[in-house]
Amino acid sequence: MGQNLTAQVVIGAQFGDEGKGRMTAAYAAAVGSDGIVVRFNGGAQAGHTVVTPEGRRHVFSHVGSGTFAGAATFLSRFFVSNPLLFLKEWEALATQGVRPTVYVDPDSPVTTPYDMMINQIVEQARGARRHGSCGVGFGETLERNLTPACALTVGDLADTATLTLRLEAIRRCYAPGRLAQLGFGAAYAQNRTLLQSDAILEHFIADARRFLDRVTVMGAKVAIPGRCLLFEGAQGLLLDQERGCFPHVTRSHTGLRNVLFLADEWGLKRLEVTYVTRAYLTRHGAGPLPHELPGKPYPGVDDPTNRPNPYQGSLRFAWLDLDLLQQAIAADRADAARSPALTVHPRLAITCLDQIGAEKMRYYQGGRRRQATIESGMAAVAAAAGMGSGGQWNINAGSDGSRYGETGPVPACGISGLVDRKASGAA
Repeated sequence: MGQNLTAQVVIGAQFGDEGKGRMTAAYAAAVGSDGIVVRFNGGAQAGHTVVTPEGRRHVFSHVGSGTFAGAATFLSRFFVSNPLLFLKEWEALATQGVRPTVYVDPDSPVTTPYDMMINQIVEQARGARRHGSCGVGFGETLERNLTPACALTVGDLADTATLTLRLEAIRRCYAPGRLAQLGFGAAYAQNRTLLQSDAILEHFIADARRFLDRVTVMGAKVAIPGRCLLFEGAQGLLLDQERGCFPHVTRSHTGLRNVLFLADEWGLKRLEVTYVTRAYLTRHGAGPLPHELPGKPYPGVDDPTNRPNPYQGSLRFAWLDLDLLQQAIAADRADAARSPALTVHPRLAITCLDQIGAEKMRYYQGGRRRQATIESGMAAVAAAAGMGSGGQWNINAGSDGSRYGETGPVPACGISGLVDRKASGAA
């Protein structure tokens, strides 16, 4: 079967937690086992919630959000693999009778326990100056991989002798040096027992073997032919490493940039890009949040996924800022303009509309707070995002009362409609 030349792309347009998982799941539901979800940025810090009409629920991190629909997953070289957390997710899915098909690029960077420990030690020590990290070692993995003697990819995991030597170098030489570089040298002595634990090293080597037993390591040219491609983004445009507010960013390109590289390599001709936003703004972790509110924006807001944690604190809320949304999407679409051979068709999805209830939709535009009916508010958001004010909106309502709206024509790749999912807590 030949290569499909069109792909779906789902990108968060805010600070993350917009509903990328539920949109990916909706697209996957229409293509089933013919689909493959491509993770093109981020790593285990993603938390994409999917709830099926039957009530099955899972927060996807490594595994693509199309899994319940039968879609496979491809973890690209831009995705950071974390064997320890992958195994936890695998076991969680197994309790629901799900055994996902996962392919991993051999060049995918690998997170070790030492990256996670450095990340957590430093973020806790920063106190009020925290950057907003999830504590899973994503950024630290990419930093370490800049040191050739300590770099580690999925392709390295099969050679136990080489893996052991790399881990020894990381824990004995790299870890103390990295903590000192970050200004927390004293923390190494305080955590020496943990960082030098032989049990942790040996356990990770065993985890690496178990990880390899559950995935297929291969390049995209072998994994993707004949499938409908569903690119699933992580985090959001406002957390992009070059466009967010440093240091409160993630160490990846959260928009189209990585997708464009892969599209060129794979010979794709058209991308159907869905930018996703909630009907209000959220941020989980430290950093600026325009028009921040002291609590939930609407009484109906419910988010069972983003619970308080030691590194990010509680989920924060704000009114939707249409100027910020416009700037973020425009900057991302400008990247696509540099690929003239590729057709990029943008669409917009607004999730969590059911949580507004009977209230007016509130948002900021031009520095002023405004309010409108849901339908008028959706039109205003679409116009601000550059999708036009008179375009087609698909308003999807499920039996559970959840609602989300999506602009534009029916997507390509054989998708003829959208299957509604629970909006609450979708990420």
